[in-house]
Amino acid sequence: MMKLLKMAPFILLTGCAAVGPDWEAPTAELENTFVSGEGSSINDVAYQAWWREFTDPTLTALVEKGFEQNLSILQAKERIREANALLRETGINSALDGSLSYNRLRAGGENVSTSTSSSASLDAEFVIDLFGGIRREQEAAQSYLAATQADIGTERLAWLAELIEKYADARYYQKAAQLTAATINTRQDTLAITQKQLDNGLSTQYELAEIKASLQTAQADLPGYQAQYQAAIFALATLMDEPAKQILAMMSSSTDQLTLPTTIATGIPADLLRNRPDIRYYEAVLHQQVAKTGVEESDLYPSIRLTGSVSHANSADGWSFGPSISLGLFNRGLLKAQRDAQISAANQAEIDWRSSVLDAVEDVQVAQSNFTLYMQQSDLLKQAAESYSTALELGHNNFKNGAMTLLDLLDTVRSEASTQISAASARNTALQEWTALQIAIGAGAGFADVDQDQDQDQEQANKSPLDS
Repeated sequence: MMKLLKMAPFILLTGCAAVGPDWEAPTAELENTFVSGEGSSINDVAYQAWWREFTDPTLTALVEKGFEQNLSILQAKERIREANALLRETGINSALDGSLSYNRLRAGGENVSTSTSSSASLDAEFVIDLFGGIRREQEAAQSYLAATQADIGTERLAWLAELIEKYADARYYQKAAQLTAATINTRQDTLAITQKQLDNGLSTQYELAEIKASLQTAQADLPGYQAQYQAAIFALATLMDEPAKQILAMMSSSTDQLTLPTTIATGIPADLLRNRPDIRYYEAVLHQQVAKTGVEESDLYPSIRLTGSVSHANSADGWSFGPSISLGLFNRGLLKAQRDAQISAANQAEIDWRSSVLDAVEDVQVAQSNFTLYMQQSDLLKQAAESYSTALELGHNNFKNGAMTLLDLLDTVRSEASTQISAASARNTALQEWTALQIAIGAGAGFADVDQDQDQDQEQANKSPLDS
């Protein structure tokens, strides 16, 4: 009983609060709405498959397959596994080690003798976490795990943005090549008409040379679009970690540009704190740095260990038990400097978090503004292209009937071709900005997690009782 009473102060001390600052989630003063926002909050958008709004089955297949095989995302998953393992290393304040040996010795000579020896030992150690250093270490490890779990969302969004950018570019270059091929056919027809008119004395060599130059210019544009298309395909292959031939085969099934969505729900700035994985990443890093401050603070206080051992040998048995206390005296200045440096690291982490919030708000507002304006530009250029197509059809009829000069017709041909390309380019830009807006609000960052959870649930449901 007396031994228990002597140990009571140490046992009571283990329940003391951990030193260092306790964690409090950071807050930021944000506007109630974005500049062009509606002022209504949105739900958790992490699991929205917004890329399906492009109504392109090939793109949908690439995205949802790529989530599981992109190298950057796979690497982020490994960082989560590493963080889980590191977490399991923390929070341990006791150890138990044992050893056992057995030896048989034979000595030669005139008198051969044989002897045996054996020994066994058991060592135990218990660290009394007086000031919560071990608890703070575990808290820091848990926060690091949370940071890696948020980081995989950031990796997914970065990959998703790049994949859709390259895919939309590929479709644009396909469209541009298709429009250029149509322009080449039109100019070849015009060249044939001009050649007939020249043969009949109704045209001149100058006009023939002019239409030839126009045709050759269009022909020279075509390889450029084809090269850019293939470059986009090769980039897609890298992002998908698949052979380029497979991607080329998939893309050849259609040449249509993506459907331009019109929904622009952005929510309110406060939603970003929940939906943006990069903000949650920086918040977890801040939590980690605050917890590490407590670890450094605990090093300034005494550390108490209870150690014991039991041993057995051929000739003797023994045991030992007792506490030990350690306190940094001559390196106290070093320990304080390390604590102060960690406080600064925590302050820097808070600044990083605030900066990520500001960047996120800017991302949404820029993408929202750009999408609205580029969509207007796309609509106007589409109307202009349709008007030029009508004018070109009328111009050809007038040229055949001699009511329009070749030079006037060529001006209309050039204008129609360039406007068609410009309309396709503006549509691609608007598509990119709509994508940027979805990325900016954090949409889709956790989509693969839903499928993975569903697969695990289904696997568990299909598992036979005999398997366990």
